Amino acid sequence: MPSHLIDPAAESGSGPGNGPGNRPGNRPGNGPGRRAARPSRPATRHRPAATLLAGMAAGVTVLLLAVLSVVALSGPAGAAAPPQEVTGFGTNPGNLRMFRYVPPGLGDGRPVVVALHGCTQNAAGYAAGTGWTRLADTYEFSVVFPQQQTANNANSCFNWFETGDTRRDSGEALSIKQMVDRAKRDNGSASAYVSGLSAGGGMTSALLAAYPDVFSGGGVIAGLPHGCANSVSSAFTCMSPGVGSSPKEWGDKVRAAFPSYSGPRPKVSIWHGTTDATVQPMNATELMEQFTDANGTDQTPDTTDTVGGYPHRVYGGTVETYQLTGMGHGQPVDPGTGATQCGTAAAYILDVNICSAYHLVRFWGIDDSAPPTPTPTPTPAPTDPPYTDTVIGTATDHYVARRVTVAEYNRLGAAHGYNTPFTLYRCEAGWSDKTDCSPII
Repeated sequence: MPSHLIDPAAESGSGPGNGPGNRPGNRPGNGPGRRAARPSRPATRHRPAATLLAGMAAGVTVLLLAVLSVVALSGPAGAAAPPQEVTGFGTNPGNLRMFRYVPPGLGDGRPVVVALHGCTQNAAGYAAGTGWTRLADTYEFSVVFPQQQTANNANSCFNWFETGDTRRDSGEALSIKQMVDRAKRDNGSASAYVSGLSAGGGMTSALLAAYPDVFSGGGVIAGLPHGCANSVSSAFTCMSPGVGSSPKEWGDKVRAAFPSYSGPRPKVSIWHGTTDATVQPMNATELMEQFTDANGTDQTPDTTDTVGGYPHRVYGGTVETYQLTGMGHGQPVDPGTGATQCGTAAAYILDVNICSAYHLVRFWGIDDSAPPTPTPTPTPAPTDPPYTDTVIGTATDHYVARRVTVAEYNRLGAAHGYNTPFTLYRCEAGWSDKTDCSPII
């Protein structure tokens, strides 16, 4: 989705550029929505024990094909240089790729922004279409563009609905956190922010819940609440017709992602089109309820106004919503050279005369050259980890390899799922699924 899960054949219409929410022949985001294809299960990550399941996984993948596919974008002439790949940023249990854009001459201590693409997109295309690199030049921050791989999900969607990829210190969530750690070390940064579109928006919600000590702010665009889904079938239900819960029930899901955390929560900006047929607009309301409750404020707006002609509400100074009247499924941009403009229109990158990335920068408070606001708990200087080796596999893989006992196998299966790959760490006392080498429980 920006994806969630989509079948390119079912969603592409007459050719590339048509996707969820568009009928062939209509401009992206303007036509009536067509029904999305059934999603496919993320492809199994490469590992020896997965070979016997490859044929089965391939068939299942066809069913899971992301319901929010987005085509790769190409940047306009004169745009900022494309992001560059960074390797060796950590153990990378989610098997993601890291790309980064650093403005020429960027000073030490400037913030890090993470921008998460949608299905079938890539880092370079998302960077070019959304305008993040130009804003990075203007407001002096670096941008990390994580990139999904088809080995993890057939349509290159971030697995926002897989518990093993959204849990703190696990899977794709941990890989993204390791990218942030690397970017902070390289530039002496003390603060980080995250935004994403559709499936990237779903992953953004998960990261804000799992790492409130890492991210000072977030932006969820055409996304979904954290904890709404834990399987492909429940993901489709969340997307449409949507799932309604009380603010406290939603907030409890955020608090459960890091139970021991008691510090300040990230500011959250929520954007959604009123005619989005792929991720129903009610998800914006559920997101507002989730993060207002988690952030300790109520669901009555303190400010109700319009920005760029669109309804805008602010709750307790910590959560805001944009209701994009008449907009379908995608990320809002406003192409041009003006100070408040950004982006290039493309599939699911919609020219609706407002630049979401610019307003995110403003809401987060990183729109000038002043020193950034530190995160509640700055990342400490790197130290040698307590483990000596890592290995990625399913609970069954680890048991077959005799890394764990039967009892530990059952605990790992209950915690991570029996068919979801995750990392084990070789510690002095044996193998653990935690980076601090605590026992498997």
